Amino acid sequence: MKVLVVAEFYPSERDPVLGLWAHRQAVAARDAGAEVEVVVLHRLVPPRASLRDRRALTELGRRLREPRVQEREGLRVTYVPFVSPPRERAYARWGSWAAPPLAATMRLLRRRFPFDLVHAHNGVPTGDAVLRSHLRAPLVVSVHGPDVLYVPQRVPGGEEAVRRTLGAARLTLANSQGIAEMARRHGAEDVRVVHLGTDLPGETIKRHDTLVTVAHLIARKRHADVIRALWLLRDRGPRLRYLIIGDGPERGALEQLARELDVDVEFAGQLEHAAALEAARRCSLFVMPSTDEAFGVAYIEAMAAGVPAIGSLGEPGPREIGDGLVLVPPGDVEALAAQILELLAEPTYLHELGHQARDTVARGFTWAASGASTVAAYEDALRVRG
Repeated sequence: MKVLVVAEFYPSERDPVLGLWAHRQAVAARDAGAEVEVVVLHRLVPPRASLRDRRALTELGRRLREPRVQEREGLRVTYVPFVSPPRERAYARWGSWAAPPLAATMRLLRRRFPFDLVHAHNGVPTGDAVLRSHLRAPLVVSVHGPDVLYVPQRVPGGEEAVRRTLGAARLTLANSQGIAEMARRHGAEDVRVVHLGTDLPGETIKRHDTLVTVAHLIARKRHADVIRALWLLRDRGPRLRYLIIGDGPERGALEQLARELDVDVEFAGQLEHAAALEAARRCSLFVMPSTDEAFGVAYIEAMAAGVPAIGSLGEPGPREIGDGLVLVPPGDVEALAAQILELLAEPTYLHELGHQARDTVARGFTWAASGASTVAAYEDALRVRG
Protein backbone atom coordinates (compact mmCIF):
# COMPACT_ATOMS: atom_id res chain seq x y z
CA MET A 1 0.00 0.00 0.00
CA LYS A 2 1.43 3.35 -1.10
CA VAL A 3 0.16 6.44 0.74
CA LEU A 4 0.78 10.09 -0.03
CA VAL A 5 0.46 12.29 3.06
CA VAL A 6 -0.35 15.96 2.34
CA ALA A 7 -0.01 18.46 5.18
CA GLU A 8 -0.02 22.19 5.82
CA PHE A 9 1.86 21.96 9.12
CA TYR A 10 4.99 19.83 8.99
CA PRO A 11 8.56 20.05 10.32
CA SER A 12 11.13 21.75 8.12
CA GLU A 13 14.62 23.19 8.34
CA ARG A 14 13.01 26.53 9.12
CA ASP A 15 10.84 25.14 11.93
CA PRO A 16 11.67 21.58 13.07
CA VAL A 17 8.79 21.49 15.58
CA LEU A 18 5.87 22.71 13.43
CA GLY A 19 3.33 19.92 12.84
CA LEU A 20 5.60 17.30 14.36
CA TRP A 21 2.56 15.14 15.15
CA ALA A 22 1.79 14.80 11.41
CA HIS A 23 5.35 13.61 10.77
CA ARG A 24 5.30 11.15 13.66
CA GLN A 25 2.02 9.66 12.46
CA ALA A 26 3.47 9.27 8.96
CA VAL A 27 6.52 7.50 10.42
CA ALA A 28 4.25 5.31 12.56
CA ALA A 29 2.19 4.34 9.50
CA ARG A 30 5.41 3.53 7.62
CA ASP A 31 6.58 1.39 10.53
CA ALA A 32 3.19 -0.36 10.55
CA GLY A 33 3.61 -1.50 6.95
CA ALA A 34 2.57 1.30 4.58
CA GLU A 35 4.88 2.90 2.03
CA VAL A 36 4.68 6.63 2.71
CA GLU A 37 5.80 9.85 1.07
CA VAL A 38 4.89 13.36 2.19
CA VAL A 39 3.98 16.58 0.40
CA VAL A 40 3.81 19.85 2.36
CA LEU A 41 1.93 23.01 1.35
CA HIS A 42 4.66 25.60 1.81
CA ARG A 43 3.17 29.11 1.94
CA LEU A 44 5.81 31.64 0.98
CA VAL A 45 4.07 34.75 2.38
CA PRO A 46 5.03 35.24 6.06
CA PRO A 47 2.25 35.83 8.60
CA ARG A 48 1.02 39.42 8.69
CA ALA A 49 2.40 39.94 12.20
CA SER A 50 5.97 39.37 11.01
CA LEU A 51 5.50 41.86 8.17
CA ARG A 52 5.08 44.69 10.68
CA ASP A 53 8.70 44.69 11.82
CA ARG A 54 12.22 44.33 10.52
CA ARG A 55 12.07 40.53 10.69
CA ALA A 56 9.84 40.40 7.60
CA LEU A 57 12.63 40.15 5.02
CA THR A 58 14.52 37.64 7.16
CA GLU A 59 11.44 35.44 7.47
CA LEU A 60 10.68 35.69 3.76
CA GLY A 61 14.28 34.77 2.96
CA ARG A 62 14.09 31.71 5.20
CA ARG A 63 10.92 30.57 3.44
CA LEU A 64 12.43 31.07 0.00
CA ARG A 65 15.58 29.16 0.95
CA GLU A 66 13.72 26.16 2.37
CA PRO A 67 14.92 23.07 0.44
CA ARG A 68 12.13 21.73 -1.76
CA VAL A 69 12.97 18.08 -1.03
CA GLN A 70 14.11 16.86 2.38
CA GLU A 71 14.40 13.54 4.16
CA ARG A 72 13.09 13.07 7.69
CA GLU A 73 13.58 9.75 9.49
CA GLY A 74 13.74 7.97 6.15
CA LEU A 75 10.65 9.69 4.68
CA ARG A 76 10.93 11.73 1.51
CA VAL A 77 9.23 15.11 2.03
CA THR A 78 8.48 17.49 -0.85
CA TYR A 79 7.63 21.13 -0.04
CA VAL A 80 5.29 22.77 -2.57
CA PRO A 81 5.51 26.59 -2.58
CA PHE A 82 2.35 28.65 -3.01
CA VAL A 83 1.15 32.16 -2.31
CA SER A 84 -2.25 33.31 -1.08
CA PRO A 85 -4.07 36.31 0.41
CA PRO A 86 -4.00 36.97 4.18
CA ARG A 87 -5.41 34.30 6.48
CA GLU A 88 -7.92 36.65 8.10
CA ARG A 89 -10.10 37.07 5.03
CA ALA A 90 -9.12 34.24 2.69
CA TYR A 91 -8.17 31.10 4.64
CA ALA A 92 -11.15 29.15 3.32
CA ARG A 93 -9.87 29.77 -0.22
CA TRP A 94 -6.23 28.87 0.36
CA GLY A 95 -6.92 25.45 -1.13
CA SER A 96 -7.68 27.04 -4.51
CA TRP A 97 -4.36 28.92 -4.40
CA ALA A 98 -2.37 25.83 -3.43
CA ALA A 99 -4.11 23.44 -5.85
CA PRO A 100 -2.26 24.27 -9.13
CA PRO A 101 1.30 23.71 -7.82
CA LEU A 102 0.09 20.78 -5.71
CA ALA A 103 -1.55 19.13 -8.72
CA ALA A 104 1.63 19.47 -10.80
CA THR A 105 3.74 18.02 -7.99
CA MET A 106 1.38 15.10 -7.39
CA ARG A 107 1.28 14.18 -11.09
CA LEU A 108 5.06 14.11 -11.34
CA LEU A 109 5.39 12.23 -8.07
CA ARG A 110 2.85 9.62 -9.12
CA ARG A 111 5.08 8.51 -12.01
CA ARG A 112 7.75 7.49 -9.51
CA PHE A 113 5.53 6.70 -6.52
CA PRO A 114 2.13 5.41 -7.75
CA PHE A 115 0.20 6.12 -4.55
CA ASP A 116 -3.03 4.27 -3.84
CA LEU A 117 -4.45 6.81 -1.40
CA VAL A 118 -4.02 10.42 -0.28
CA HIS A 119 -4.11 11.29 3.43
CA ALA A 120 -4.68 15.02 3.98
CA HIS A 121 -4.11 16.58 7.38
CA ASN A 122 -7.06 18.96 7.86
CA GLY A 123 -9.85 19.57 5.38
CA VAL A 124 -9.01 23.25 4.88
CA PRO A 125 -6.86 24.12 3.13
CA THR A 126 -5.11 20.78 2.57
CA GLY A 127 -7.99 18.44 1.76
CA ASP A 128 -9.62 21.16 -0.33
CA ALA A 129 -6.40 21.61 -2.33
CA VAL A 130 -6.20 17.85 -2.96
CA LEU A 131 -9.79 17.78 -4.23
CA ARG A 132 -9.13 20.73 -6.53
CA SER A 133 -6.12 18.89 -7.94
CA HIS A 134 -8.56 16.42 -9.59
CA LEU A 135 -6.36 13.37 -9.15
CA ARG A 136 -8.27 10.14 -8.97
CA ALA A 137 -7.28 8.64 -5.64
CA PRO A 138 -9.27 7.85 -2.50
CA LEU A 139 -9.04 10.70 0.01
CA VAL A 140 -8.67 10.29 3.77
CA VAL A 141 -8.86 13.50 5.81
CA SER A 142 -7.59 13.89 9.37
CA VAL A 143 -9.47 16.42 11.48
CA HIS A 144 -7.29 17.73 14.29
CA GLY A 145 -9.62 20.43 15.62
CA PRO A 146 -9.53 23.68 13.61
CA ASP A 147 -11.80 22.26 10.87
CA VAL A 148 -14.65 21.97 13.36
CA LEU A 149 -13.71 24.28 16.25
CA TYR A 150 -12.62 27.35 14.34
CA VAL A 151 -12.90 27.42 10.54
CA PRO A 152 -16.70 26.98 10.14
CA GLN A 153 -17.54 29.58 12.78
CA ARG A 154 -14.89 32.27 12.27
CA VAL A 155 -13.61 32.06 8.70
CA PRO A 156 -15.67 33.57 5.86
CA GLY A 157 -16.75 30.68 3.64
CA GLY A 158 -15.27 28.20 6.11
CA GLU A 159 -18.42 26.18 6.75
CA GLU A 160 -18.96 25.52 3.05
CA ALA A 161 -15.32 24.60 2.43
CA VAL A 162 -15.16 22.20 5.38
CA ARG A 163 -18.48 20.55 4.53
CA ARG A 164 -17.49 20.10 0.89
CA THR A 165 -14.16 18.50 1.73
CA LEU A 166 -15.35 16.22 4.52
CA GLY A 167 -18.32 15.15 2.39
CA ALA A 168 -15.97 14.11 -0.42
CA ALA A 169 -13.55 12.17 1.80
CA ARG A 170 -13.83 8.41 1.69
CA LEU A 171 -12.90 8.30 5.37
CA THR A 172 -12.40 10.98 8.05
CA LEU A 173 -9.97 10.39 10.90
CA ALA A 174 -10.63 12.31 14.12
CA ASN A 175 -8.20 12.61 17.01
CA SER A 176 -10.93 12.19 19.67
CA GLN A 177 -14.54 11.09 19.99
CA GLY A 178 -15.65 14.68 20.57
CA ILE A 179 -13.99 15.84 17.36
CA ALA A 180 -15.52 12.85 15.54
CA GLU A 181 -19.00 13.96 16.59
CA MET A 182 -18.31 17.50 15.39
CA ALA A 183 -16.92 16.22 12.08
CA ARG A 184 -20.15 14.34 11.43
CA ARG A 185 -22.12 17.53 12.05
CA HIS A 186 -19.94 19.25 9.45
CA GLY A 187 -20.50 16.76 6.64
CA ALA A 188 -18.24 13.78 7.35
CA GLU A 189 -19.97 10.45 6.71
CA ASP A 190 -17.56 7.66 7.64
CA VAL A 191 -15.55 8.74 10.69
CA ARG A 192 -12.89 6.80 12.59
CA VAL A 193 -11.13 7.87 15.80
CA VAL A 194 -7.36 7.46 15.53
CA HIS A 195 -5.47 8.85 18.49
CA LEU A 196 -2.02 10.34 18.09
CA GLY A 197 0.74 8.88 20.22
CA THR A 198 4.07 9.21 21.96
CA ASP A 199 7.05 7.10 22.98
CA LEU A 200 7.46 5.47 26.38
CA PRO A 201 10.73 6.69 27.95
CA GLY A 202 12.63 5.21 30.85
CA GLU A 203 12.36 6.40 34.42
CA THR A 204 13.21 10.05 35.04
CA ILE A 205 14.24 11.93 38.18
CA LYS A 206 11.61 14.56 38.95
CA ARG A 207 12.24 18.18 39.96
CA HIS A 208 10.26 18.63 43.18
CA ASP A 209 7.51 21.29 43.26
CA THR A 210 7.95 22.22 39.60
CA LEU A 211 5.03 22.71 37.22
CA VAL A 212 5.46 22.66 33.46
CA THR A 213 3.52 23.52 30.31
CA VAL A 214 4.65 22.70 26.78
CA ALA A 215 2.57 24.72 24.33
CA HIS A 216 2.48 27.63 21.93
CA LEU A 217 2.05 30.84 23.93
CA ILE A 218 -1.46 31.77 22.84
CA ALA A 219 -4.45 32.82 24.93
CA ARG A 220 -6.44 29.59 24.70
CA LYS A 221 -3.62 27.58 26.32
CA ARG A 222 -4.28 29.67 29.46
CA HIS A 223 -0.74 29.94 30.82
CA ALA A 224 -1.92 33.05 32.68
CA ASP A 225 -4.30 30.92 34.76
CA VAL A 226 -1.36 28.83 35.98
CA ILE A 227 0.65 31.95 36.87
CA ARG A 228 -2.31 33.34 38.82
CA ALA A 229 -2.80 29.97 40.56
CA LEU A 230 0.82 30.12 41.74
CA TRP A 231 0.15 33.57 43.19
CA LEU A 232 -2.85 32.18 45.10
CA LEU A 233 -0.61 29.41 46.49
CA ARG A 234 2.28 31.70 47.48
CA ASP A 235 1.59 31.37 51.25
CA ARG A 236 0.17 27.84 51.31
CA GLY A 237 3.25 25.64 51.05
CA PRO A 238 6.69 25.58 49.45
CA ARG A 239 7.34 28.12 46.71
CA LEU A 240 6.47 26.53 43.39
CA ARG A 241 8.40 26.92 40.14
CA TYR A 242 6.72 27.07 36.76
CA LEU A 243 8.57 26.10 33.58
CA ILE A 244 7.00 27.31 30.32
CA ILE A 245 8.34 25.63 27.18
CA GLY A 246 7.24 27.26 23.94
CA ASP A 247 6.97 30.66 22.36
CA GLY A 248 4.29 32.82 20.81
CA PRO A 249 2.44 36.14 20.82
CA GLU A 250 1.46 36.00 24.51
CA ARG A 251 5.01 35.79 25.83
CA GLY A 252 5.45 39.49 26.62
CA ALA A 253 2.16 39.71 28.53
CA LEU A 254 2.92 36.52 30.45
CA GLU A 255 6.38 37.73 31.43
CA GLN A 256 4.89 40.99 32.70
CA LEU A 257 2.21 39.12 34.68
CA ALA A 258 4.84 36.91 36.31
CA ARG A 259 6.86 39.98 37.32
CA GLU A 260 3.82 41.78 38.72
CA LEU A 261 2.74 38.78 40.80
CA ASP A 262 6.32 37.93 41.84
CA VAL A 263 6.04 34.23 41.05
CA ASP A 264 8.87 31.96 39.94
CA VAL A 265 8.37 31.42 36.19
CA GLU A 266 11.05 30.30 33.75
CA PHE A 267 10.41 31.01 30.06
CA ALA A 268 12.51 28.45 28.19
CA GLY A 269 11.29 29.43 24.73
CA GLN A 270 10.78 26.92 21.93
CA LEU A 271 13.09 23.94 22.28
CA GLU A 272 13.89 21.06 19.99
CA HIS A 273 11.28 18.37 20.54
CA ALA A 274 13.61 15.95 22.32
CA ALA A 275 14.91 18.69 24.62
CA ALA A 276 11.37 19.84 25.41
CA LEU A 277 10.32 16.30 26.30
CA GLU A 278 13.36 15.74 28.50
CA ALA A 279 12.77 18.97 30.42
CA ALA A 280 9.02 18.45 30.84
CA ARG A 281 9.35 14.83 31.92
CA ARG A 282 11.58 15.84 34.86
CA CYS A 283 8.90 18.07 36.42
CA SER A 284 6.40 17.23 39.16
CA LEU A 285 3.21 18.10 37.35
CA PHE A 286 2.16 19.01 33.80
CA VAL A 287 -0.44 21.80 33.84
CA MET A 288 -2.27 23.01 30.73
CA PRO A 289 -5.88 24.13 31.48
CA SER A 290 -6.46 25.02 27.83
CA THR A 291 -9.72 25.41 25.94
CA ASP A 292 -10.66 24.22 22.43
CA GLU A 293 -8.35 21.26 23.03
CA ALA A 294 -9.16 18.69 20.35
CA PHE A 295 -6.81 16.07 21.78
CA GLY A 296 -3.65 17.25 23.52
CA VAL A 297 -0.49 15.35 22.54
CA ALA A 298 1.42 17.37 25.13
CA TYR A 299 -0.54 15.70 27.95
CA ILE A 300 0.31 12.16 26.90
CA GLU A 301 3.93 13.07 26.16
CA ALA A 302 4.33 14.12 29.80
CA MET A 303 2.19 11.28 31.16
CA ALA A 304 4.35 8.70 29.35
CA ALA A 305 7.16 9.50 31.80
CA GLY A 306 4.92 9.24 34.83
CA VAL A 307 4.16 12.95 35.10
CA PRO A 308 0.49 13.50 36.05
CA ALA A 309 -1.34 16.21 34.14
CA ILE A 310 -4.08 18.79 34.70
CA GLY A 311 -6.41 19.84 31.88
CA SER A 312 -9.82 21.47 31.50
CA LEU A 313 -13.24 19.92 31.88
CA GLY A 314 -15.46 19.71 28.82
CA GLU A 315 -12.74 19.66 26.17
CA PRO A 316 -13.03 16.97 23.44
CA GLY A 317 -9.61 15.38 23.89
CA PRO A 318 -8.72 15.60 27.60
CA ARG A 319 -12.04 14.13 28.73
CA GLU A 320 -11.26 10.79 27.07
CA ILE A 321 -7.55 10.35 27.78
CA GLY A 322 -8.11 8.63 31.12
CA ASP A 323 -6.32 8.02 34.42
CA GLY A 324 -3.42 10.28 35.23
CA LEU A 325 -5.07 13.38 33.76
CA VAL A 326 -7.11 15.44 36.24
CA LEU A 327 -9.65 17.96 34.93
CA VAL A 328 -10.72 21.31 36.41
CA PRO A 329 -13.34 23.86 35.26
CA PRO A 330 -11.87 26.07 32.52
CA GLY A 331 -11.02 29.59 33.63
CA ASP A 332 -11.49 28.80 37.35
CA VAL A 333 -8.12 29.84 38.81
CA GLU A 334 -9.12 29.01 42.39
CA ALA A 335 -10.13 25.47 41.41
CA LEU A 336 -6.88 25.09 39.50
CA ALA A 337 -4.86 26.27 42.50
CA ALA A 338 -6.72 23.91 44.82
CA GLN A 339 -6.07 20.96 42.50
CA ILE A 340 -2.36 21.76 42.21
CA LEU A 341 -2.07 22.00 46.00
CA GLU A 342 -3.99 18.76 46.54
CA LEU A 343 -1.72 16.81 44.22
CA LEU A 344 1.60 18.23 45.40
CA ALA A 345 0.66 17.99 49.09
CA GLU A 346 0.34 14.18 48.84
CA PRO A 347 3.58 12.79 47.37
CA THR A 348 2.36 9.19 47.65
CA TYR A 349 -0.83 9.95 45.73
CA LEU A 350 1.10 12.01 43.16
CA HIS A 351 3.49 9.10 42.62
CA GLU A 352 0.60 6.65 42.19
CA LEU A 353 -1.12 9.02 39.79
CA GLY A 354 2.11 9.13 37.80
CA HIS A 355 2.08 5.34 37.48
CA GLN A 356 -1.54 5.51 36.31
CA ALA A 357 -0.60 8.15 33.76
CA ARG A 358 2.16 5.99 32.28
CA ASP A 359 -0.14 2.94 32.19
CA THR A 360 -2.79 4.99 30.38
CA VAL A 361 -0.32 5.90 27.65
CA ALA A 362 1.08 2.36 27.41
CA ARG A 363 -2.42 0.93 26.93
CA GLY A 364 -3.68 3.23 24.22
CA PHE A 365 -1.50 6.15 23.18
CA THR A 366 1.79 4.83 21.79
CA TRP A 367 2.97 5.56 18.26
CA ALA A 368 2.90 1.83 17.54
CA ALA A 369 -0.82 1.76 18.36
CA SER A 370 -1.44 4.93 16.36
CA GLY A 371 0.43 3.54 13.34
CA ALA A 372 -1.51 0.28 13.39
CA SER A 373 -4.83 2.13 13.64
CA THR A 374 -3.84 4.48 10.83
CA VAL A 375 -2.91 1.65 8.46
CA ALA A 376 -6.11 -0.23 9.34
CA ALA A 377 -8.07 2.92 8.43
CA TYR A 378 -6.21 3.14 5.11
CA GLU A 379 -7.09 -0.46 4.32
CA ASP A 380 -10.76 0.17 5.10
CA ALA A 381 -10.77 3.29 2.92
CA LEU A 382 -9.36 1.31 -0.01
CA ARG A 383 -12.00 -1.39 0.42
CA VAL A 384 -14.89 1.10 0.29
CA ARG A 385 -16.16 1.39 -3.29
CA GLY A 386 -12.87 -0.28 -4.28
